[in-house]
Amino acid sequence: MTCWYEGPLAAFDTETTGVDVETDRIVSAAVVVQDAPGFRPRVTRWLVNPGVPVPAAATEVHGLTDDHLQRNGRWPAPVMHEIAEALSEQAAAGRPLVVMNAPFDLTLLDRELRRHRASSLDRWFETAPLQVLDPRVLDKHLDRYRKGRRTLTDLCAHYEVDLEDAHDAGADALASLNLVRAVGRRFAARLERLSPAELHALQAVWHAAQARGLQAWFARSGTFEAVDPAWPLRPELPAAAA
Repeated sequence: MTCWYEGPLAAFDTETTGVDVETDRIVSAAVVVQDAPGFRPRVTRWLVNPGVPVPAAATEVHGLTDDHLQRNGRWPAPVMHEIAEALSEQAAAGRPLVVMNAPFDLTLLDRELRRHRASSLDRWFETAPLQVLDPRVLDKHLDRYRKGRRTLTDLCAHYEVDLEDAHDAGADALASLNLVRAVGRRFAARLERLSPAELHALQAVWHAAQARGLQAWFARSGTFEAVDPAWPLRPELPAAAA
């Protein structure tokens, strides 16, 4: 039987106006589908006019300017529907979904759906649940004592995965997909007998433990920054706290 990391996978990535999932917006997104290693990936892209100014710091990262998005981007409401529909199609097909740092991209999409569609991401997966593979969570658990940063760029360098045009949603999604395959092969003895559904459940536990460890490290260093243990989607904040 083919191991999950040698079989069909999909991947999702976004570029945004910033790093606050509650207030920032999606400006571009991509879904990549690959039936097996070596097969040509199928890439679907979206460009969004977020309806709010794009900070210069965000433009420096992904290169998308206000002018370009206003001229070429679509309105958010139909785009968010299409993205959620594309992800639900992957779940219905049984393809695991690779999302680097899943609580960021998936939560941001959830908030955009709530903002523009009066909906939520969970509603799209009531019949076929997501099976998320997060290379950041996997790597931190499987190689927990390795020092150094674990950004997509760093992990791709460590696992010798090509990453061209970093901070392009399509390029990042494809790199994340290839990265998960590389992690699977390197730790095959620990992963090959686990199904994507089992790994999804385990990653929720692993991420919570990683969050507690990071929270403790912050406390020891005198930094009182909250670390959310939820994975792969953060719960909606009460209106009073939003």
